Amino acid sequence: MAVWRKLWCRNLLSVSLLLCVLLLTVNVNARPANMSAVKEKSPAGKDDNEILPPDHLNGVKMEMDGHLNKDFHQEVFLGKEIEEFEEDSEPRRNRKKLIEIFTKVDSNKDKSVSAKEMQRWIMEKTEEHFQEAMVENKNSFRGVDPDANGQVTWDEYRVKFLASKGFNEKEIAEKVKNNEDLKLDEETQEVLESLKDRWFQADNSPNDQLLNEQEFLSFLHPEHSKGMLQYMVKEIVRDLDQDGDKKLTLSEFISLPVGTVENQQAQDIDDDWVRERKKEFEDVIDSDRDGIVTMAELEEYMDPMNEHNALNEAKQMIAVADENQNHNLELDEILKYSEYFTGSKLMDYARNVHEEF
Repeated sequence: MAVWRKLWCRNLLSVSLLLCVLLLTVNVNARPANMSAVKEKSPAGKDDNEILPPDHLNGVKMEMDGHLNKDFHQEVFLGKEIEEFEEDSEPRRNRKKLIEIFTKVDSNKDKSVSAKEMQRWIMEKTEEHFQEAMVENKNSFRGVDPDANGQVTWDEYRVKFLASKGFNEKEIAEKVKNNEDLKLDEETQEVLESLKDRWFQADNSPNDQLLNEQEFLSFLHPEHSKGMLQYMVKEIVRDLDQDGDKKLTLSEFISLPVGTVENQQAQDIDDDWVRERKKEFEDVIDSDRDGIVTMAELEEYMDPMNEHNALNEAKQMIAVADENQNHNLELDEILKYSEYFTGSKLMDYARNVHEEF
């Protein structure tokens, strides 16, 4: 985890210069320092990196780098249908699709959604993300298991990883076989060392340094394994923990990454980012409200299949749009707050609602 931040910091100056230009020309709606917030929504063009652990995990509240997942609400509400709600898509089509989703969430057909119904829905959508990751992992595993024996060695993976980075696969394989110096640049070597540590963490007992398909899934997607989820939590805490006590205070959790703020607009974005993290720390992550987040609390917070978390998330989602304060969601409320649930604004959301419903 520290490797990724170190590499990011090396490019901070050039990124900052680019941001200065962007901030003058576009309406920025995400923190500049949060590189994980700028992620591709489409899987297209990711072939070269499909054997790398992804920076972003769908349905998990926190990114691999410790930033909050800005799309979490939409991911657990829409599941695999999230790509259908594009910002430039036709509002009427999105409204119709959202109405269809509402009818599915409303399992007892009383034309309102309770916290229990939303909880059930969140668990179902999270499971969709899990299934999607398993399908992708099967393809990825096939790509790194050239002899199709159901097991992958670290050397086999290392060769495939370097090949995906432009190295000649046959030459690298020969050098690895003969235990020769690969003559890698410093950044590539550091990434490999980080991946190697993660590889051995995913290797369940007996520790044979071989990963089967399930272990490889945990290597790519730590949310699928309790042990790897704990490893991910430790890495995040290590990056944010400033005094080495393996716990997080509020000040540690909201501290800004290394960097400077070039203008007032960027300062406002940073201020919003700090407020969001402060609210999440105090209202959600710090479950015993003692001002300290332990690894156990952070692990519970990040576990996507925790039913208690799903219920709390359901209540929070309902509270955002519950204008009549009846602790349920009606169709007009969910349409009015469509941007929160889908990331897409619906024009004339209330028009013809009853006819379409």
